[in-house]
Amino acid sequence: MVLTRGFTGRGRAGRDPRLPPGQYDAGNDWPVLHAEATPSIDTATWTFTVDGLVDTPTTWTWDEIHALPGDRYEGAIHCVTTWSKFGMRFDGVSVDTLLDVAGVRDDAAYVMARSHTGYTTNLPIEDVVDGRAWVVWDVNGAPLDDIHGGPARLLVPHLYFWKSAKWVSGLKFMAEDEQGFWERNGYHDHGDPWLEQRYQGD
Repeated sequence: MVLTRGFTGRGRAGRDPRLPPGQYDAGNDWPVLHAEATPSIDTATWTFTVDGLVDTPTTWTWDEIHALPGDRYEGAIHCVTTWSKFGMRFDGVSVDTLLDVAGVRDDAAYVMARSHTGYTTNLPIEDVVDGRAWVVWDVNGAPLDDIHGGPARLLVPHLYFWKSAKWVSGLKFMAEDEQGFWERNGYHDHGDPWLEQRYQGD
């Protein structure tokens, strides 16, 4: 796999202060970028599991996760390929709500998000708690399309969007960090847009 930088931005004149460095406003577009074929996942068989270093490993069905108190994110998303989108509205359930059920052990410091496709991405625990992450299934009032990660995806909007795993199937809480798919292939372990953490070494 060859990774190229090619991130030149769109200049600074009249730049929207909401844009992180090197990003442009995608406007009405929502580019589709992923490393796998787009799956079609039946909500009748869909599940989401929280396990690893938790008090009560728990799996929810589609109906069970929808029965939990809902939550909403309204704001921007940012992709490592330099586009950003503003005015997004995602509905789903907060990861905090899931952890109210599963509990988290004191020795948990990292999380591995995994997808029904086998995709993985790693995050420090602080990036998925305290109102910073969600499992979402609606966007701007409509069900999330397959190409954008439907029926449900992880949403971690303060990090580059590869951390918001499409077709998400669970979160594994861990004591030690492990790299996920893109991190093993040269992307930054953390991925903060405001620090331009695109690649290892940034």
